[in-house]
Order: sequence, then structure tokens, then C-alpha cells
Amino acid sequence: MDCLFCKIVAGEIPASKVYEDEKVLAFLDINPVSRGHVLIIPKEHYENMLAMPDELLQYIFLQAKNIMLVIKRATGADYVALSVVGIDVLHFHVHLIPRYYDDGLSSFWPTLKYQNNEMEEYQQKIIAEIK
Repeated sequence: MDCLFCKIVAGEIPASKVYEDEKVLAFLDINPVSRGHVLIIPKEHYENMLAMPDELLQYIFLQAKNIMLVIKRATGADYVALSVVGIDVLHFHVHLIPRYYDDGLSSFWPTLKYQNNEMEEYQQKIIAEIK
């Protein structure tokens, strides 16, 4: 497998680790949004969130919560943003990004306005798939 994150887990590529246990690894992002930006990954390879076993997914988010508190204290951030994007490396990962109210960073997503009845249409489409 040619997965960058699997190589980090295997020790083939160095990483600035901040937390590790038998299931997860957390390390500083080499292209951070802000200083202290951490990625938390499962040690086993799962391409995305839909492929993850529920128990491991729960575990990762509980560890993310703990690490967020540590990052907030360590960096003095006002809050730590959590993001799951997963488009650069196809190994499930969670971004933990220290943020400050006056950091000038834009939000992650562009702003979109629903037109006419679009909101209701999408609401109904999603509800129909839930049932």
C-alpha cells in the first residue's frame, strides 16, 4: 500500500507525534492552518469515514475531544476547530486546528444561499433517504 499515513504509522516516514496508543496516532500537520494543527488518524487503514467501524470512529472522536483540550491549553487558542475533509490523503483523518477569534482565517466552506424552494427540496430529499 502506498498510503502516506500508513507509512507514518509504520515508522517509515517521520512525524511530530503528540499522542499515540494502540488504535490512533496524532501528529502535527506539516502544512498547518495554524501552529499546533494536529491530525488524528486510526492506525489501521480506512479510506474514509464510511469505511470506519463504528466503535473505532467513536474512539477517534473521544480521543479528538481530549486532544482538543490539550491543544487549547498548549497554544492558548480561543477554541479548536475540528474538520473531517479527507481529500488530500485517502486515509481517514481528523483535523484539530487551534483558532483565535481575531486570527483572520476564513471559514472552511464557501457561503451558499439557497434559492427559491431549494432548502425545502433538499430537506425532503434527505428525509426521504433516512426513512
